[in-house]
Amino acid sequence: MMQDDTLQLLSTGKIASLGLLPWSSNYTFLVKVTAVNQLDKAGEPIETMAVYKPQKGESPLWDFAEGSLCMRELASYLVSSSLGWNLVPPTVLRNGPHGLGSMQLFIDNDPNNHFFTFRENPKIADELQRLVVFDLITNNADRKSGHCLLDNNGHLWAIDHGITFNVDHKLRTVIWDFANQPLPLTIIEDLRRLRQEIDNVDADLMLMLTELLTSAEIKAFKRRLDGIIHLGHFPSPSRGQRSMPWPPV
Repeated sequence: MMQDDTLQLLSTGKIASLGLLPWSSNYTFLVKVTAVNQLDKAGEPIETMAVYKPQKGESPLWDFAEGSLCMRELASYLVSSSLGWNLVPPTVLRNGPHGLGSMQLFIDNDPNNHFFTFRENPKIADELQRLVVFDLITNNADRKSGHCLLDNNGHLWAIDHGITFNVDHKLRTVIWDFANQPLPLTIIEDLRRLRQEIDNVDADLMLMLTELLTSAEIKAFKRRLDGIIHLGHFPSPSRGQRSMPWPPV
C-alpha cells in the first residue's frame, strides 16, 4: 500500500480494538482499521493493523504538557517524512474509541530482534546513522533498543516518540555507536533542506508543526538543527548528564 493510501486508511477507516498492548507506560491499543465501503481488486476488505494511543490514556509527566504526547508522535512522523528518511511509520491524529489520539501503522516484526541484536548489521548502518541524527534534532528522551524494529523486509523503523521536542536537553538513547564520527554529506544536505523548509512559515510542515508544538519548542528544534549542521559530526554522551534511557530495552 502506498504511503498516502495508508495515511488515508488510518485517518478514515473503521476502528476495531484488539486489546491493550503490554509493557506500555501509557494506554496503547492494538487496533484493526478497515476502509469504509471500499474493497481491494480481489473484492476483499482493505484493512491494516495499527497502534492507537489515546490522549486520555497518557500518564502525566512533569516536564511535558498534559495531553501533548500524541501530538509529538505526529510531529515526529512529519519530520521523518519531510526528511525523506522513512524512519517513523505512517502516523495520523484522529478520534478513536477512547477519543483523540495518535494512530500509527503497526510494524510486524520479531520482538526478540531489536537494536542490541542487529546493531552490527552493515545493511542498516546508514539507516541507524539517520536515526541517531533524527533523535538528536527531535530531542528524543527515550530511544530504547526495543523502539528500533526491523520489519519482514529488513527495513528499520523507529517507534514511540511521545517524549520528544522538549525545549530543554532531554536526549537519552542507546545508540552511541557513531560518536565523534563525521556526519555523511547526504545527511547534512537533508538537514539543510529541512532547515530551509521550516524557515518558511507557510510551508505545509510548519503549518502542521505549529498546531502540534509550542513556539518555544519549534525555536528549540531550529537551534538543534543549526547545532548539528555546524558540528558536522556525531556527538558523544554528555558528561554529568544522563544519556541512556532506562530500561535500555
